[in-house]
Amino acid sequence: MRRNTILAAAFACLMGAAGGCTQTNKSDRNMEQVKLTETWDKTFPKSEKVEHSKVTFKNRYGITLAADLYLPKEGKGGKRAAIAVCGPFGAVKEQASGLYAQTLAERGFVTVAFDPSFTGESGGEPRYVASPDINTEDFSAAVDYLSTRGDVDPERVGILGICGWGGMAINAAAMDTRIKATVAATMYDMSRVTANGYFDAGDNEEARHELRKALNAQRTEDFRNGTYALAGGVVDPLPEDAPQFVKDYHDYYKTARGYHERSLNSNGGWNKTSSLSFLNMPIMRYSGEIRSAVLLVHGEKAHSRYFSEDAYKGLKGDNKELMIVPGASHTDLYDKTDVIPFDTIAAFYEKYMK
Repeated sequence: MRRNTILAAAFACLMGAAGGCTQTNKSDRNMEQVKLTETWDKTFPKSEKVEHSKVTFKNRYGITLAADLYLPKEGKGGKRAAIAVCGPFGAVKEQASGLYAQTLAERGFVTVAFDPSFTGESGGEPRYVASPDINTEDFSAAVDYLSTRGDVDPERVGILGICGWGGMAINAAAMDTRIKATVAATMYDMSRVTANGYFDAGDNEEARHELRKALNAQRTEDFRNGTYALAGGVVDPLPEDAPQFVKDYHDYYKTARGYHERSLNSNGGWNKTSSLSFLNMPIMRYSGEIRSAVLLVHGEKAHSRYFSEDAYKGLKGDNKELMIVPGASHTDLYDKTDVIPFDTIAAFYEKYMK
């Protein structure tokens, strides 16, 4: 019983469901007024092998997205392959996605790591909302930006999603035929975990009905109060009997290793009502129709490994790959450069974005 309570609390804090650590978010920020931090404020050191700058672009809903652009210093001239990176779910571009983008730029790709709509330095109101539709569109907006740059070959553009944005990346690949190669690292299927709970422990109609009731009651309360209650970020302090994956999240988001002041998971978390749309919208419904290349990368010891293994079963074609990294946990693939298989990832993009 105690373990189930902790799992429920972890789900509430990480995914934005009702019943988490209540905070409120009052924001008067207009989505067009995007303020970009010009100082280096990443959770990883700056590489001398790349050029870094801030860029913005709009998605199809008119939301301005903020991104870090990484350009290789060596081999300038001609058009390069490019990759858009996002995730993890509840993180910002100054964390894992930026590390992935910078490292791939060192290997010769033009890359952007972007903040999803409603989070980080990107625009959108209300703040701290996730959407299966809009966040899939965010990837396509990044493809818009990259494919129209003068130094990018529009026929060689790929995407990379981490954690919950791994599932979004697969969803984007199913929709956007301009995407030539997709990598999903340590992915979550956010629709599945929202509707069924961790490990599908709540996969029943009654559990989903009770969750809908709680979330819709919260929606009424938010409207009445004129604020959006936040679910709380990663649980802190940690309960002594917290599952290992919750301890791993804490070690990344709540310590100097990965903490960032704009990160949802490091601070107040998602809006509680963010989960509503994921309950009704399976994000990878048409993944079996993806014709472009897909690589799923997951840790052997990750609690989330079943998401990648099941996603792989639904993919078709000989250009789909699943790589299980021996001994790795879910968060090892966030920032441990000696564990993340960057050589394999780069080779995959080079193969399918010739």
